Amino acid sequence: MSTEAVSRRKAWVMAARPQTLPAAAAPVLVGSAVAAWAGVFEALPAIAAFVGAALIQVGTNFANDYYDAVQGADTADREGFTRVTAGGLIEPAEVKRAMILTFALAIVSGTYLVYVGGVPILVVGLVSVVCGVAYTGGPYPLGYNGLGDLFVFVFFGLVAVTGTYYVQAAAAAVDYGPLAVGLAPMDALWLAVVASLPVAAISTNILVVNNVRDKEEDAQTGKTTLAVAFGYGFARTEFVALLALAYATPLYLWLGADLAVTVLAPVLSLPLAGMVARTVLTETGGAALNPALERVGQLLALYAVLFALGLAAASGNVLGAGALAAAGVA
Repeated sequence: MSTEAVSRRKAWVMAARPQTLPAAAAPVLVGSAVAAWAGVFEALPAIAAFVGAALIQVGTNFANDYYDAVQGADTADREGFTRVTAGGLIEPAEVKRAMILTFALAIVSGTYLVYVGGVPILVVGLVSVVCGVAYTGGPYPLGYNGLGDLFVFVFFGLVAVTGTYYVQAAAAAVDYGPLAVGLAPMDALWLAVVASLPVAAISTNILVVNNVRDKEEDAQTGKTTLAVAFGYGFARTEFVALLALAYATPLYLWLGADLAVTVLAPVLSLPLAGMVARTVLTETGGAALNPALERVGQLLALYAVLFALGLAAASGNVLGAGALAAAGVA
């Protein structure tokens, strides 16, 4: 294989940013665990939900790479990971086509989920795609106007976890028919909403670390993140507050909602969380925060696995926990 071919392949991997896929897998993992807890785990909707979430994640990465470059947000002083459009590794038009194709595949892959979950899933899927583009593109880019954190919290946390649970519950409600709207057994919807909070919090912290690292460059290029608008102190407080939310949630489920003690399993990831927090609270440069960014992704993956196993075990549904593992969801 020629050096040029290897270089081009690596460039596309860099653009897709597979290290961000924990943000797509984590909500599916936790939503599926809630379904196992409720006794409605369904492997096919869970797998389809992950495929759709992963495609939206990669499409959003392509969109960020493309729009940040054409709008001048990526400069030669960038301390983050190399962007292929701004770095001249791939032509902008090619990255844009890849973005469009990936989002189109996400819509196609979501057809089965719409068949199962009906209109709510159709609306959620289309809005997710639109917001994935609007994060850095369009007339009012969310990430350029202080709304990036809210976007990640809502779509990669609340919506993704509850949506994953919903389609499995809907698939289990065969008596209502595949296009039923709001008729699936939603007894555990409250748990899906609560369980989504840690996923939303840690996913958002990936962005917080990114914004702390890029604060000075973003300020120069007119990208108004919360770190730019309110400073390092605010961003660091946000990071710690989101971690606190993530670890308070299992405690609430154990003490306040009377779930089994196994829901406290995510506490085992606290050492990694503490290590990352120390870096974020003291560093601003890419040399320290680029590795920290990857560790937050690792924290999200570890937390999600522990939380999913703890929730499935809390149900007493051994078959549900086993199905999670067998399906490759856990």
